[in-house]
Amino acid sequence: MMKNPDWWRGAVIYQVYPRSFYDSNGDGIGDLPGVTAKLDYIASLNVDAIWLSPFFTSPMKDFGYDVSDYRGVDPIFGTIEDFDELIAEAHKRDLKIMIDQVLSHSSDQHRWFTESRASRDNPKADWYVWADPNADGTPPNNWLSVFGGSAWAWDSRRKQYYLHNFLTSQPDLNFHCPDVVEQVLSDVKFWLDRGVDGFRLDAINFCFHDPELRDNPPSNAVAEGSIGVRKENPYAYQFHKYDKTRPENLAFLQRLRALLDQYPGTTTVGEIGDDNSLQTMAEYTSGGDKLHMAYSFDLLTEQHGA
Repeated sequence: MMKNPDWWRGAVIYQVYPRSFYDSNGDGIGDLPGVTAKLDYIASLNVDAIWLSPFFTSPMKDFGYDVSDYRGVDPIFGTIEDFDELIAEAHKRDLKIMIDQVLSHSSDQHRWFTESRASRDNPKADWYVWADPNADGTPPNNWLSVFGGSAWAWDSRRKQYYLHNFLTSQPDLNFHCPDVVEQVLSDVKFWLDRGVDGFRLDAINFCFHDPELRDNPPSNAVAEGSIGVRKENPYAYQFHKYDKTRPENLAFLQRLRALLDQYPGTTTVGEIGDDNSLQTMAEYTSGGDKLHMAYSFDLLTEQHGA
């Protein structure tokens, strides 16, 4: 039967965090077989789809949002065969399965980063965002990490800084490198071929950066109370013009959508954290050739809470 390509419109999507959902083997950690074991319960809630939080191979410094193998299942959650069984059993119950994709950054334990940091002239030297220090040894610009401090970390092997918009152990992939884009799309296709019905795209507006590495200007957002991060976070004091939500991201989203359109009935929902998230959400979902859906946390902030 042909999948309804618009099933996601008005659908109820139920998030499952595998680690704390159901432990099937008594090791104290929830797992994929545990999710499968509870599918009848989830189906009884009359939801349409499950959004499965990250289960990929990871050192878990950011609870799975630091991926060290985009095609692997972390052993604490089970095996790839367990995932295939989950997909099959969910579909028997007319439940869709959406999985997280963390495309903008990987773990520093990913083999890509291990190779990239080894030298300035290896095959993956440009797969991450590297930059020389200023003459005085300081980071190349004023970009800040969402999690605090500079967005640049020094690497003594290459004698360069690498960009990390989140933890220092989450280096940003360089989407200006064509090989990175091809690899990321190939990894998305891997899961589509296994039967997933869609993706929740983590920090999807962070994929591209300004190649000129220009400083972000200051922001009036703190004074105006229109910020998406806590006021004590220095990240709120910049207008994030150059470190994320770059115009090149739109062309990448079109390529991503073209891939999904080859699999009727699949969908995307993007997480948007931006200075003007609502405007970015509208832009990223316009035209029917980019994201299907998007959300932000803006509506949970003080200025929208009244």
